[in-house]
Amino acid sequence: MYDPLYHQSPGCGQDYPNSYWAQVSGSSPKNLGALQTDLEVDVAIIGAGYTGMSCALHLAEEHGIKATLLEANQSAWGCSGRNAGFILKTSGRKSFSQMANQWGEQAMRATYQEMAEGVERVKGLIARGIDCDMQPAGYLKVAHKPNKLNELRAIAQLQKDMFGYDIDVLSKDDVRQQFMDDRNAHGAIRYTDGFGLNPLKLAWGYQNLATSAGADIYCSTPVLQSRQSSTGFELITPSALVKAKKVVLATNGYTPQGFMPAVNNRYLPVLSQIIVTEPMSEQQLSDSGIKTNQVVMDTRALKYYYRKLPDNRILFGGRGAISGKSAQDPYYANRLLSVLKSSFPALESLNIAYAWSGWICMSLDDIPHIYQNAEQNLFYSMGYCGAGVSFSAQAGKRLADKVAGAQVPNIPLYTSPLPTFPFAPLRRVGQWGYFQYGKIKDKYF
Repeated sequence: MYDPLYHQSPGCGQDYPNSYWAQVSGSSPKNLGALQTDLEVDVAIIGAGYTGMSCALHLAEEHGIKATLLEANQSAWGCSGRNAGFILKTSGRKSFSQMANQWGEQAMRATYQEMAEGVERVKGLIARGIDCDMQPAGYLKVAHKPNKLNELRAIAQLQKDMFGYDIDVLSKDDVRQQFMDDRNAHGAIRYTDGFGLNPLKLAWGYQNLATSAGADIYCSTPVLQSRQSSTGFELITPSALVKAKKVVLATNGYTPQGFMPAVNNRYLPVLSQIIVTEPMSEQQLSDSGIKTNQVVMDTRALKYYYRKLPDNRILFGGRGAISGKSAQDPYYANRLLSVLKSSFPALESLNIAYAWSGWICMSLDDIPHIYQNAEQNLFYSMGYCGAGVSFSAQAGKRLADKVAGAQVPNIPLYTSPLPTFPFAPLRRVGQWGYFQYGKIKDKYF
């Protein structure tokens, strides 16, 4: 599997992975195919996922600027078409209390507002005619150990006090009687505004909106090399040269090492693994006590997450392999199935129907950065830390604002570059160490 830390390019024209989403979503929207002739453009966007397509859409509709998107493989081929489809009012891994302590309450509240706007932006775009199999709203964060319920109660109280957030606190019995008989759940808190959807259909919906607004999307067009010129950038693709005054990097966890000096050694691609099971029978559904399609995530450092899909399959996800070389090892999918069955013993005979993995992008400081390198007219949004499905739409809007020279909120997400990882060549060693720490923490603390 393509590994951004070791491979120079994600490929050219590769098909979608054999995922559940690729099988049930139908045909992708038309694009302009592989670029064959040289172009001169005002704005080139590298990457046709959520971020890039949202940026192109908002450039066109709010600023009257036409963008050209260059995608190595297929639109939403990366994480935008491989994720679990959780729409949550968050991004990154930094808690709001940590933000308040580090940045002050005003910046924390402004950051919360941006993340809340991200959810509303996704819902607004869907309302424009995107059929993406939205499921009923509700997000359960479950305590994987009894002592974690007190931590969740504290989080719920803090967010009620900070934002007036409506959060239910559920006992173990509440969870089992009202939602699902998860034997690994020892209570939960429930948010009323998270929901699940088909992430690939969502991305294709963005694509249709962006192209209708005038954006050009070229697939099977990897940018093999970039270099600065007197007027901006020259982007070298297999069959053509693109001269762009401004460049937006929207490749997140799929960005090859060394591709752009401005982000080199400033991110860590981490594999996330997802399985989707066979459909559950009515007996299995009844015996497992699963009464909800709401999205579920636990309190582990190495988190597991799941949801029941519209056709009564279970999507279950967690961390994957350390490197792309090991991504296809069935151990990682089977490990997820084993944890699923420990939560729901009635599903012991259930099998995996689909298994795939994809790269998320971790930042050193656990927050995304939407940044402009003013000297180069280079713009990027990276570091969603596995929680970017909703916020990437807002990030694309803010990228568009930056490209157009419009004002954006004065908060660290938008004013500071990605920090550099210390001892960057050893990032994967550090990742392995964190996974070992996480195993111990999740079991004993």
